Amino acid sequence: MIEIQQITTSDTLYAQEKELRNKILLRPLGIPDHAWEMHDEKSWHFVAVEDGKVIGCVILVPLDGANTKTQLMQMAVDTNQQGKGIGKLLVKELLAFSHSMGIKEIACHARDNAALFYKSLGFNIFGAPFEEVGIQHYHMRKEL
Repeated sequence: MIEIQQITTSDTLYAQEKELRNKILLRPLGIPDHAWEMHDEKSWHFVAVEDGKVIGCVILVPLDGANTKTQLMQMAVDTNQQGKGIGKLLVKELLAFSHSMGIKEIACHARDNAALFYKSLGFNIFGAPFEEVGIQHYHMRKEL
């Protein structure tokens, strides 16, 4: 059974989360491991766990001192688990948390192949497409 948990960087599952992010998001693009951990300490982390193993993750980074504006980042689901709704479970948990914390806006940089996924969860594209890490992305946001 898949369980969505909120963890911190001191949790034992954090090492698995980092490994998953490196494996799914960074290594395929030739980006060095741990290149996107600069926000980890101040962020909220959500992981999908099955049989003690992290199979999906996403982080929510506060963008302002009042924690009303945030950015969804580092969304990853293990290759063998993709297409099973795990990403949707993670984002729904992140959204419930955001509502409970009084967060007003969640932004993200959606890769071209993920924009429809975020649209299905209520995110909207704004601004022009842009390139990040060699891939076309869209600015997206959801107002709560």
